[in-house]
Amino acid sequence: MSIQTSFIIPHKGREEMLIQTLESIRKQSVPCTTYEVIIVSQNKAISQSLSAFTESLNFSVIYNDESNTISHSRNVGAANAKGEFLAFLDADVALSENWLAEMQEILNASSHIALVSAMQINSKDAPPLEKIRTALSNAELDTEVSFLPGRNLFLRKSTFNRAGKFPEHLLTCEDYYFTDKVNEIGDLHYTSKAQYVHIGEDKSFIPMWKKEIWRGQSNLASLKGRHIPLREWPSFIVPFAVTLSIVAATVALLLAHTAVALALFILAALPLSAYILRLKKLTGHGVSVGYCACFYLLYFPARAIGTLLGVRGAVGSSTHS
Repeated sequence: MSIQTSFIIPHKGREEMLIQTLESIRKQSVPCTTYEVIIVSQNKAISQSLSAFTESLNFSVIYNDESNTISHSRNVGAANAKGEFLAFLDADVALSENWLAEMQEILNASSHIALVSAMQINSKDAPPLEKIRTALSNAELDTEVSFLPGRNLFLRKSTFNRAGKFPEHLLTCEDYYFTDKVNEIGDLHYTSKAQYVHIGEDKSFIPMWKKEIWRGQSNLASLKGRHIPLREWPSFIVPFAVTLSIVAATVALLLAHTAVALALFILAALPLSAYILRLKKLTGHGVSVGYCACFYLLYFPARAIGTLLGVRGAVGSSTHS
């Protein structure tokens, strides 16, 4: 039986979560003879536990230099893929058993759909922060969306090539950039018919804070070369508006300018409250209002700091295409 789908998984670092990802691929309801798994590793070698998957999967490893971006690893995997379909996965997700079957069915059922992604579900005993992340991922479901995160993406190889592949000059936000290019070809569909657990999801605020600073560093670079829909602008503006308003209000309060401080705190509270209430509605009874507030009080400054740190990188990346 010929290869129909190529799973492409970039990887760097520890293998524990990658092994869980591969185990979920091995449990897919479709015959394993119809797909291959390509690991693009930035490690020097793989363990015996990882090598053992060659006994049950059509499995190969390509080694990539550790200095290259995740986009470069994905593009290398795609260049070596034999399948008509490409399934891009992060190395820390666990797929439902029907994932591949549903992805193929949805993509084949409509000529308008160019890319499909499955919904995120919580892990067992998920902490509040994971519930928040999952709820935000599922804000729009069983519909066409404007972008999709790179954790699980399914599309035809021909579509991948037409979209111009992943942007290798971006350290982060490459999924925003790439799925925006695919959206120029066809619809992006987010479905509840298949699911995944993000094994590597942040469980506490400190790792989240550090990761959002890192993610924010490619915010400005990701704007180059693509149309920015109106609905996406708040994600760039609000973190700065809230953070600067709170900082300025604190300074005004220390200088005894009470009226100015109050006005600035109100200015920060208006968008912050709107985001908190929306998040509380999305999470339901699983997460308290206080936890939702803590999330954004850390998320907004982290994004603002990351964007400022990325200004130099964004300018430097302007020579790339």
